[in-house]
Parts: sequence; C-alpha cells; structure tokens
Amino acid sequence: MKLFQKKIRKDRTIQDNRDDIDRKGLSEEEVARLEAEAVLQKYDKESSFRNQLPTRITNAIAAILILFSLFQLYTTIWTIPIQKLRPIHLAFTLLLVFLLYPAARSLRKDRIPWYDAIFAFMALGCALYIPFNYEYVIQNVGNYTPTDIAVGVVGILLLMEACRRVVGLPILIIVSGFLLYALLGENIPGTFGHRGYTIKQIINHMYFTTSGVFGTPLGVSATFIFLFILFGAFLEKTGVGRLFIDLANAIAGRRVGGPAKVAVISSALQGTVSGSSVANTVSTGSFTIPAMKRLGYKPEFAGAVEAAASTGGQLMPPIMGAAAFLMAESTGFTYASVVKSAIIPAILYFSGILISVHHEARKIGLKGMDDADIPNAGQVMRERGHLLLPLAFMIYMLASKVTPSYAALGAILTSLMAYSINWWAVIPVAAMVGAMNFDIIFTRYAPWAILLWLILCFAINGRKGTTLAEKL
Repeated sequence: MKLFQKKIRKDRTIQDNRDDIDRKGLSEEEVARLEAEAVLQKYDKESSFRNQLPTRITNAIAAILILFSLFQLYTTIWTIPIQKLRPIHLAFTLLLVFLLYPAARSLRKDRIPWYDAIFAFMALGCALYIPFNYEYVIQNVGNYTPTDIAVGVVGILLLMEACRRVVGLPILIIVSGFLLYALLGENIPGTFGHRGYTIKQIINHMYFTTSGVFGTPLGVSATFIFLFILFGAFLEKTGVGRLFIDLANAIAGRRVGGPAKVAVISSALQGTVSGSSVANTVSTGSFTIPAMKRLGYKPEFAGAVEAAASTGGQLMPPIMGAAAFLMAESTGFTYASVVKSAIIPAILYFSGILISVHHEARKIGLKGMDDADIPNAGQVMRERGHLLLPLAFMIYMLASKVTPSYAALGAILTSLMAYSINWWAVIPVAAMVGAMNFDIIFTRYAPWAILLWLILCFAINGRKGTTLAEKL
C-alpha cells in the first residue's frame, strides 16, 4: 500500500529533491531511480501526483485502484452494454485524477483539499448519471431536460479540467477553442461560418450518445488499452524488467560504448511490455544512466540516449501506445495487423539510435563494460527465461486472431503462472500500478473524443444553411 509514498519530501527544485533522498542503505541504482523520479516530478505533469498522502487515504485510493482493475477484468469476461461500461470506466478515471493530481504542481502533495474532494464526487456523479438512468437515457435521446443538460455540461468541464491537470494547458485551450467555435461560429461570415449549434444540441450528442465523450477513443480505452497496460504492470512486478536489462547487458555490454547500447536495447525490450515512455525511462534509466556516466559519457549525452531510446518504447510491439489501438479501431484493421506493420519502423528507430551511440563512443574512445559486470546470457535465460512466456503467449494469441482483450486477459493469467513465487502477493500491487499507469495515459487522448466529434460535425455541416439536427 506504499505506492504513493516516496523518499522525496517536497517538490521544490531538482537539487532540493535530490538532497531530500535518504541514500543510506540504498544502491546506486536505487538512488538513480529516486533522482529520476525527482526530475520527473519537477518537469513532467504526469509524474507530479500526490505521493505523500496519509496512510488511511493512501489505502483508500489503493482500494479504488484495485476495484478499477477488477471491474475491467469482470467486463472482459462478462460483457455489459457500452452505455454502462464507458461511463463507469470514465467515473473511475476522473475520480482518481481529482484525488491524486493537484490543480497545480506547486501545491502541497500531502493532503486532498476540500475542492478536489468535491470535484471528485461531482465527476463520479456526472459519469454514473448515465448507467444509473440507463433506460431513461436510451428512450429520451434528444429530449433531455435542463437537469440532464446541466449534468452534461459539468461532466465535460470536469473532464477537461482532469486532462489539464495531467497533460497540461495546451490541450484545454484547443478543446475550448473548438467548443467556442461550435457555439459562436454562426457569427463568422463566409466559408468558416456555420448555422450554429445550441448548448442543448451539443450536450445531447456529445454526452448522452456514443459519438462524443463516450465515443470510439473511450470505447477502445475501456475494452483494450486498460487490459494491455494492466498486463504490462503484471510483467513489471514479476521481474521481467530486470531480465530485459540483464539480457541487454549480455548482448551489448562488451561492445564499444556498452552501457549506452544496453540502454537502447533494454529500452526496446522494455517497450514490448510497457508502451509508456515515462515508465521506460524510470525502469531502465536508473541502471543505464549511472553506468554510462561511470564509463565516461557526459551526463547530458547519457540522459539524451536514455530519453530517445525510452521514447521509442511506445513504438515497439506488441504492447504499443494508445494510438495503436485507436488506429486499429478507426481503420478497421486488426490490432495484430497494426503490430505487424510497426515492427520494421521500430527496428529502424532503435537501429538509428544504436548507430549514433556507436559513432559517439568511437569518437571519444569509450570501451565496453567490465566482464565482472556482465551477466551470462545462458544462465540468465535458464534462471528467468520463463518470465518471457506471457509475452510469447500474447504474441501467439494475437497471431491466432484472438481479440486483443482476451489475448491480454490470457497473458495476465499466464504471467501469474510463470511467476511461481508468491504470485498471490503480486496481484494487488500489479492491479494498483496498472490502474495508476492507465489513469495517466487516459488523460492524453480523452480530449480527442470531443475534438473528433466536433470536427466531424464541422465536416458535415461546413456551410450555413444546414442544422446539426438535420445532419445528425
């Protein structure tokens, strides 16, 4: 239950955060990981969450995270109507965002202010309004009351605020601009004007149908993306990340510029299960960056190599970024086809970084790592090679044209079987980490559900003289 309790006390300056780290009894790798988290908290909004909450609140949030994961697993096995699934999915996400992310990074992270508690329960109520009034919503499409419209307005505003907290202000400005254009575009002369949409029309279609907020992006999120992120969390907790680093050491450690090449290869391997650049940076960078600095690389170059390699993590199949799932859903191709098409671009991307690292190492005369620091590949595979079985099982399932959701579910179960030591203890921790990682990723693409709907409306109703109601 210590998911949010770090060894870094305050979010002040980077050096302050580094000084706050209690290095006693920690390895160099652990210190590097904590320092990386300090930098992320300073510059990355996604990493700047409330990590110093009291134990009782931390336990309550952990319970919500586990419940979120259980709900997603339940709906994979026993399906429910999408008009219920998607709002409940959104309810969990918004609740966690307002509980975990402050309105500004400079605010205290050891308590939840009263207004965030109100926002959290308002978001929960607005999202659950639809499944709790399921039959009413279905039977009264286009004939909603002012109370219904008010719920939709508040729900959309809270979604936009949640995305601002995690992703940043630019996405809020873009979405707000499109919404204002929808409301005021009738006053614009010429080609860019339109007949005009009322607030009721916008909310009717954007919040109470499956073509706006609860459209394709949220549907893909609720059925596919969460499960793949959860699978990545299970693999991470079974120790596959350390296995990838050891394999990369065995492959490239002795080569020219060994640690930098290890960073690239381990990031590529880690990218097969994480699909997240930030998670990739923290998990592999805590080992590879200190190793590169010890060998003689400048800190700036070491950080640049790790950042570039980790960014490619979301390009590496089979578990890719959220965009891959949206591509599959939007184009009609299977996710397996998208994965297959991504193999060559991913190889080219990491090959380019390896070539750059090689030439830089030769230019400054850097050699490989000491033999004592390099594990034996055969021994590593004999001892921990079975941890790769879940990943192989997922690839097999996708190649066999099993739906991505069932492939992810089967891979999660396989990961528990492969990790035979205290596997029951892994379940709650992985469930928490998976839900937390998903919450971060969700807010990146949630606003695009609104934008897609508005752009579609403008494409259909690009000129004056046609109403939204006539087209939709």
